[in-house]
Amino acid sequence: MAKDLYHALLNREAKLSLVGLGYVGMPIAVAFAKKLDVIGFDLNEAKIGLYQSGIDPTGEVGNEAIRDTTVDFTADPARLREALFHIVAVPTPVNDDHTPDLSPLESASRLLGRNLRKGSVVVFESTVYPGVTEEVCQPILEKESGLVCGVDFKIGYSPERINPGDKVHRLETIKKIVSGMDEETLDTVASVYELVVEAGVHRAESIKVAEAAKVIENSQRDINIAFMNELSIIFNRMGIDTNAVLAAAGTKWNFLNFRPGLVGGHCIGVDPYYLTYKAEQMGYHSQVILAGRRINDDMGRYVAENAVKNLIAADHPVKGARVAILGFTFKENCPDTRNTKVIDIVNELREYGIEPVICDPCADAAEARRLYGVGFTPMEDIREMDAVIVSVAHEAFRALTPEQIGAFFGGGKKVLLDVKGLFSRGEYEGRGYRYWRL
Repeated sequence: MAKDLYHALLNREAKLSLVGLGYVGMPIAVAFAKKLDVIGFDLNEAKIGLYQSGIDPTGEVGNEAIRDTTVDFTADPARLREALFHIVAVPTPVNDDHTPDLSPLESASRLLGRNLRKGSVVVFESTVYPGVTEEVCQPILEKESGLVCGVDFKIGYSPERINPGDKVHRLETIKKIVSGMDEETLDTVASVYELVVEAGVHRAESIKVAEAAKVIENSQRDINIAFMNELSIIFNRMGIDTNAVLAAAGTKWNFLNFRPGLVGGHCIGVDPYYLTYKAEQMGYHSQVILAGRRINDDMGRYVAENAVKNLIAADHPVKGARVAILGFTFKENCPDTRNTKVIDIVNELREYGIEPVICDPCADAAEARRLYGVGFTPMEDIREMDAVIVSVAHEAFRALTPEQIGAFFGGGKKVLLDVKGLFSRGEYEGRGYRYWRL
């Protein structure tokens, strides 16, 4: 069944569908549309309207690629019946208590199940803990379709490795992990992805192995960044510059080049909780992973506290202080504000009676207002500030000259918090600033 499907796709006798057209799904749909007939489905009609108009709200592939693509964008779930190879790429966030929120994935499985045909292959890309594909998604697909998995349709898992805002490490250039419920399915899934992934594929020995591989990739980064954040806290108390320490340590050939920072987004700041949740279910309480999460989750508050300390040291009244935050997205050069840790800085400053102005030329302003109730101020309108916090390393901020940064401030001693260490400590201290960074 599955082997014939690959040839049917190549001959355009069968279609591929992409369920979920965000930062992950949309680039995949565009890539496959160069080789196959693709249906791009998302429930968000406004988003579909933008794609149909040739606009890329994610900035991942650009408006020209959206205008030129042959992806058939639709918000009609019934159109999924036209496809036989389905890729599900919907978000997998966490709840307020840090437990996995599988509702988007369950909803997508229900919707796809109602429109599933015999002979289909369904591949999930959403980040999950080991077991979700077979224990959560498969039963939903069977229930909604009335079909039997392994007989009427097959399933696989291929974890996404999209890095939002990264123009170098793309779908085509990153080796893709693929898995299937049996050898035939694995062969088909591998062959289909090999059409678009120039770097090739790695065949995992089971779906659970592929799920586990994905969730530890980001957990590993999270732990390493947490270590750097903890070192930054320690060195800050010692009066030692963390960047200088890392530059020195980095001369050793096997030193890992991680940097301190705010860890948000819908991968590194989320995936570890999926793994620890499953571990808890199995009777094991994570120690290292959760310790790293606690450190990283607290960094926004830590930055805000240091802003207040530096305001006091610069003889600025704290309550009502004029503070600007440059950058609100979860990472640089990306419009996505979901799970940004910059909001933690904002909320902590408010506890001290400070209402910061926020500037982010890259961010999705409508999303930020909807999710957090915040608005953005244009950079040219930032004037008379007591302190400026550069929280995200957008190119627009990296390019700022000392004169441009100086224009943000009013009278009194200037306080600059350079969270990502974009600028020269010596230069700004030489200009009389109170300069602080992680």
